[in-house]
Amino acid sequence: MRAVDLFAGCGGLSLGFQKAGIEVVGAFENWKPAINIYRADFSHPVFEKDLSQATDYSLFSLLLPDMIIGGPPCQDFSSAGKRNEDSGRGGLTVTYAEIVSNVRPQWFVMENVERILKTQKLKQAKKIFADAGYGLSEAVLDASHCGAPQARKRYILIGKLGEVNHFLDYYLTKNQSQSPMSVYDYLGNSLGIEYYYRHPRSYARRGIFSIHEPSPTIRGVNRPIPKGYKPHNGDPVNDLSKIRPLTTEERTYIQTFPKDFKWLGNKTELEQIIGNAVPVNLAKFVGNCIKEYINNINK
Repeated sequence: MRAVDLFAGCGGLSLGFQKAGIEVVGAFENWKPAINIYRADFSHPVFEKDLSQATDYSLFSLLLPDMIIGGPPCQDFSSAGKRNEDSGRGGLTVTYAEIVSNVRPQWFVMENVERILKTQKLKQAKKIFADAGYGLSEAVLDASHCGAPQARKRYILIGKLGEVNHFLDYYLTKNQSQSPMSVYDYLGNSLGIEYYYRHPRSYARRGIFSIHEPSPTIRGVNRPIPKGYKPHNGDPVNDLSKIRPLTTEERTYIQTFPKDFKWLGNKTELEQIIGNAVPVNLAKFVGNCIKEYINNINK
């Protein structure tokens, strides 16, 4: 099966689908720092293109995709953003649907933040998919139940031409682990720490976490403990003398990128790219669900 990745970022979705045995034959991205990383780590082409301006769909079709995958930029839906779905990037969800409906691959997979469920843009996109003949399955997946040591919830929408709705729901549910994966489950003692700091969105939230629980969501910022940080009631320790934030490299491990993955760019760019990425093992989980469904249908 041949897949094309739209809004590819640094390639978390591409790499996860490759690990599930799906061939990725091309990708599209518009941010140069992410493109540089993608080109360093994948052998197939990545095209620098602003998909918000896409009106000619021939380039996508020339790649002969059986599947289109992608995560349209989610800042306009994210709890970390301004939550204005009409401010620009929110429209890329509809753009994604228009590309899929014109190219008409057998499959598509769209990834986004959970908050997209509350938007009109998702309703518009789902109508475009349905009108094009796609049966739809959707789920909010917690990455810590899908092979990644991170409590990161992502909305996944999967479509197949000519199928009924909810066709993949069974696989997306049954393959999840009963218990969440902790940082220790995934990395053991390799970080050399038991507790670490993750900068909260507000000081009403805790900032100290244990490796014996899933990491909170890896975000696009990574800051040291501020002077005068007051321990939160939820913090597992009060002594902050040995507490540090995760390094940039350690954050890539939490996102389940392999240790030999090549990261290019300055620290600010890298932190944002890593925070925006799809956890590789979450993408692999979705790819494996699709492969299992196909194998069972073929039998």
